[in-house]
Amino acid sequence: MRIFETHAHYDDDAFNEDREEILKSLPGAGIVRVVDIGASLSSCKKVRDIASKYDYIYCALGVHPSETAELNEESFKWLSKECEYEKCVAVGEIGLDYYWPEPDREIQKEWFVRQLDLARRINKPVVIHSRDACQDTIDIMKAERAGDIGGVVHCYSYSKESAANFLDMGYYFGIGGVVTFKNAKKLKEAVEYIPLDRIVLETDCPYLAPTPHRGERNSSIYIPLVVSEIAAIKGVAEEEVLEKCWNNSCDLYRLDREGNLKHE
Repeated sequence: MRIFETHAHYDDDAFNEDREEILKSLPGAGIVRVVDIGASLSSCKKVRDIASKYDYIYCALGVHPSETAELNEESFKWLSKECEYEKCVAVGEIGLDYYWPEPDREIQKEWFVRQLDLARRINKPVVIHSRDACQDTIDIMKAERAGDIGGVVHCYSYSKESAANFLDMGYYFGIGGVVTFKNAKKLKEAVEYIPLDRIVLETDCPYLAPTPHRGERNSSIYIPLVVSEIAAIKGVAEEEVLEKCWNNSCDLYRLDREGNLKHE
């Protein structure tokens, strides 16, 4: 078994007590590739440090919509430079989050567009966060020709009808622990609809642990529970889900099929 964890936050304070122990244990549990995701300027520094210490961990660097108020021209210049780091495989997570009233939606939209443009300039895919903002996310992605950039809609939470828009743009869908929840009917329907060759595995750890660990600190070792649920929904063997999702993840992050950086 080999699993590619496409979206983790091992820089989070929830791992302060045992981060090194957990990270070192992952390959032995079959988690042989991990992308640790930046969400703020400070977390981008942390995820880069983590990626530099472990050969099987890569990073994505970007500012989450809820943190975009901290961005200005000077900090964006710093972020742009950091994204050129070789083990940075994507710009993210970026997007829109309307669950909370702040930051102002216009600020979120501005920095979403700016970070999409950054990804285009440095030729790297994007990791999209979209919460309670489906139509605006789709509208901006279409207006900015995000299909030319490529990437993943992380922690997909919208309907199968909405999924068609992201599929048309060639995006992947990050599926994690939420798909195991009993009340996740809409997501289960979306997973049934989305082709298996467009699905990648993720945790968003330390958040969103799958059933029966719901409410606990999440980690990549719980991904097999997600695999089992996807296999059941799709009516295929778990081995097929593992193999397809491995290949999808490598293609998403532009790594070779062994999970190593491609050199042009």
